[in-house]
Amino acid sequence: MGNRGMEELIPLVNRLQEALSGVGQSCSLHLPQIAVVGGQSAGKSSVLESFVGRDFLPRGSGIVTRRPLILQLLSADTEYGEFLHCKEKNFTDFDEIRQEIEAETCRVTGSNKGISPIPISLRIYSPHVLNLTLVDLPGITKLPVGDQPADIEYQIRDMIMQYICKENCLILAVTPANTDLANSDALKLAKDVDPQGQRTIGVITKLDLMDKGTDAREILENRLLPLRRGYIGVVNRSQKDIDGKKYIKAALLAEEKFFLSHPAYRHMAASMGTPYLQKILNQQLTNHIRDTLPAFRSRLQNQLLAVNKEAEEYKQYNPDDPASRTKTLLQSVQRLAVDFEKLIEGSGDKIDTINLSGGAKINRIFHERFPYELVKIESDEGKLRQEITYAIRNIHGVRTGLFTPDMAFEVIVKKQITNLKGPCIQFVDLVSQELFTTVYQCVNKLSSFPKLQDETEKIITTEIREQESKCRDQILLLIDIQLAYINTKHEDFIGFANAQQMYNQSNKKIAVGIAGNQVIRKGWLIVNNIGIMKGGAKEYWFILTAQSLSWFKDDEEKEKKYMLPLDNLRLRDVEKGFMSSKFVFAIFNTQSRNVYKDYKSLELACNTQDELDSWKASLLRAGVYPEKVTGNGAVDSFIDPQLERQVETIRNLVDSYMGIIYKTIRDIMPKAIMHLMINNVKEFISSELLAQLYALGECSALMDESPEQQRHREEVLCKHTALKEALAVIGEISTSTCSTPLPPPVDSSWIQTSSPKKPMTRGHAPPAPRVPAHTGRNASPSTDGFQQLTGQFPRAPSSVPRRHPPAIPNVK
Repeated sequence: MGNRGMEELIPLVNRLQEALSGVGQSCSLHLPQIAVVGGQSAGKSSVLESFVGRDFLPRGSGIVTRRPLILQLLSADTEYGEFLHCKEKNFTDFDEIRQEIEAETCRVTGSNKGISPIPISLRIYSPHVLNLTLVDLPGITKLPVGDQPADIEYQIRDMIMQYICKENCLILAVTPANTDLANSDALKLAKDVDPQGQRTIGVITKLDLMDKGTDAREILENRLLPLRRGYIGVVNRSQKDIDGKKYIKAALLAEEKFFLSHPAYRHMAASMGTPYLQKILNQQLTNHIRDTLPAFRSRLQNQLLAVNKEAEEYKQYNPDDPASRTKTLLQSVQRLAVDFEKLIEGSGDKIDTINLSGGAKINRIFHERFPYELVKIESDEGKLRQEITYAIRNIHGVRTGLFTPDMAFEVIVKKQITNLKGPCIQFVDLVSQELFTTVYQCVNKLSSFPKLQDETEKIITTEIREQESKCRDQILLLIDIQLAYINTKHEDFIGFANAQQMYNQSNKKIAVGIAGNQVIRKGWLIVNNIGIMKGGAKEYWFILTAQSLSWFKDDEEKEKKYMLPLDNLRLRDVEKGFMSSKFVFAIFNTQSRNVYKDYKSLELACNTQDELDSWKASLLRAGVYPEKVTGNGAVDSFIDPQLERQVETIRNLVDSYMGIIYKTIRDIMPKAIMHLMINNVKEFISSELLAQLYALGECSALMDESPEQQRHREEVLCKHTALKEALAVIGEISTSTCSTPLPPPVDSSWIQTSSPKKPMTRGHAPPAPRVPAHTGRNASPSTDGFQQLTGQFPRAPSSVPRRHPPAIPNVK
């Protein structure tokens, strides 16, 4: 056979097939096999029956093979068949095998000629076969029959492609000799998935049915329409022979006599016929298995590594053992505590590079969202001056005040401090929401135990709400403490004497510690409000400093497009457009001047809400404050210069004192929430959660698996066992033998790739088929359109020693 020492390869691969059959598609591994592809009535079933020497396949008109049949032929001392779906029964009567195939086909597909990709696995043991693994696929058809769907052709093609597209699959392309080989559907499909012809073997059937004066000599010699692995011709039983119960042994003798007596084939009779085809397929499949074993072993090992850890955990869990349940409960709670702390603190060996964790989002709330909400209150200049004016006038009453009343300062400051309650409460809500999200993310890992998941989520969320309520009370208490006493002796407070001199807008920038030329932020933004006639919206690279906003063509920062000073600039939100997915904000000048060229405002767009919030926070640091709509009342014009000076003085004092308050609040709020909420929740999960779960008194019920988890656990354990068994089987294989080299490449461009047209509805006839060029009564191969290929390729070697076919029992 040319591969002695590897005669057990195919049986071992069949053991692999059996080992992996229990895990279905979850292993996604493709074992080496041979797929038999051809049109209806091409002779596929006859070829397979000739291999076995028995009649065992269903026959009839139309589509007979409606499910893939995985046929494993194994050399043995006794002869019987065995189905994978009923392994407990051995079939010694091959008529029963045919009936079982028909019954199993109808069980899945029904009796309406429908098809199904679910395979039937049949193993035949016999002393008269060579070891082979073949897949008999439905014949390629063009038109639906009976209740078949209109797209039956495409369903069959898809099913065939699922098998032959695998690199571990050899393709046996069966084509009748009395049709045009250049239009062979089997060869077209093979060409689609195997353009180099490394996996395709051609089989020519019905050589005895060709018209007189015609033959397939040049095709079988691989000189006309060549394939890399060449062609093998066979002569099957005719329908008359089958109806007459002609023995397959007699058919094989008639086949041998045909090749020896035919003048066109007698010189290559030794390399023709069913026994030779069986031997070649055995040799080719053995070589193919040997060549693909290293990669196959590697895939098995990778999949075993992927499930190893999970399988070991499941092995340690026994759902019927109370001690195992208790241990798993303890480990689950401990793992939950560790996961929660990692997501909050940012520690751990696995760092998410796709999404922000709960801790990172809370950090953004601390240092971007909350300061932005505070400055929105601080920046409403018009309303603040209006309130100061009314306070001074109401304090003086009917009298004209000569001095600036300090009571007005205290009233305004207390009102400003009271306004901080809203942003602070919102701050607590945002952090608690992120805690809920983080808890859900951790608790979802307990989905294997639904009751444990529900109870754990309920206990932790209740605790978060309690801590949130306590934290909210403490935050309000902190604000009330600030209201209780206005400390005008604070070292950072400017006092009345210096109020007028210290006031200027730049103090806001200095207060947050930004140097004039310090870069605050860089990033991409889209200039959104440029008209289409002027180029439309375009993305630029922006650089924000404490003094200006500049943008460049790209991030190399070589070609500056514009530099915008930040003086008198304000920020406003812009609603998203109807069809827009961008998040937009606008910059405008408070003195109604053009911001950029002839534009009163500059609209800038971001891709996400997070980017928008981050840019707003950065602009606040640079002194660009948000616009806020004031009340209905407008500030009265300052007719009295003395009142104007008093308002300016109070304004400076309020600004100085509220700067101290804002600084204190920005510092103390994250600390308070961290202490009162986050740390308390972490401590609760790590130390008290388990006790509360035990207090429920249903510890055993908590560890009941969901049906889905039970199935998953069984599948993982089954897959793990199958992969280990498969690797053990491969370990028994010795690959230290020689293999037959692959033939050199040939020009197979004559095969037109398969490109099926749009499915036809039932009732529409297909286009007329092309009349074969070499099947006419007076035609010959020289009249074929591919004659120019003749002589360009060497003849197939004819010196292969003649091997007698294996003995076939005298049975029907």
